[in-house]
Amino acid sequence: MQTPEHEDIPGLYRRLRHPLFAWIGLRPIFAQHTRAEHEALQRWVRGRKTVVEIGVAEGGSAFALRQAMPPNGALYLIDPYHLSRIRWLNALRRAAHACVRVSNNGRVVWVEEFSAQAAAKWNDTIDFILFDGDHAEEAVRSDWRAWHGFLRPGGVAAFHDARVFLGGWPAVSDGPVKLVDGLFRQNQPSEWNIVDEVHSLVIVQRSV
Repeated sequence: MQTPEHEDIPGLYRRLRHPLFAWIGLRPIFAQHTRAEHEALQRWVRGRKTVVEIGVAEGGSAFALRQAMPPNGALYLIDPYHLSRIRWLNALRRAAHACVRVSNNGRVVWVEEFSAQAAAKWNDTIDFILFDGDHAEEAVRSDWRAWHGFLRPGGVAAFHDARVFLGGWPAVSDGPVKLVDGLFRQNQPSEWNIVDEVHSLVIVQRSV
């Protein structure tokens, strides 16, 4: 299994879009974040033991988080992997598992459920959570409502595809952008502060 490809993906790999080709090793994992975002995720997850990612896809960001999290930490990866036409094959899920296995740091727990289902069963505090699931506005808001209460004081939430930047892909109408703008820029709640912004990634931290 090759490690994720971040930017400037060669044309040959672009023609091998299906995750089957990543699973069998004909191309690297397509990370859905830039190298700068990769480095920011790793910078903010260091020292944080209970880590959650919502929306895993091929596992590029999960790989980044696992590499940098504490050796005694736990990484919970939440994705239903429900879109495969052949459930037992599910190349996207297999590619993600193979990618995350490249690192043996920490403990990984796969939760193959929708975000709301997983949140209903959750009963632990969280040190770091990455929101990168369904990007529809109501889905992003639902994820935030379901999960933000579990973040401990000082805990960090990262939102991907949540910031418009020069040369980037997000638009002001995108769900993550609207959520971040509405919650943390226009209202500026005292409990949450934007502490970092890198390309489309926005990092907020709980102050109390």
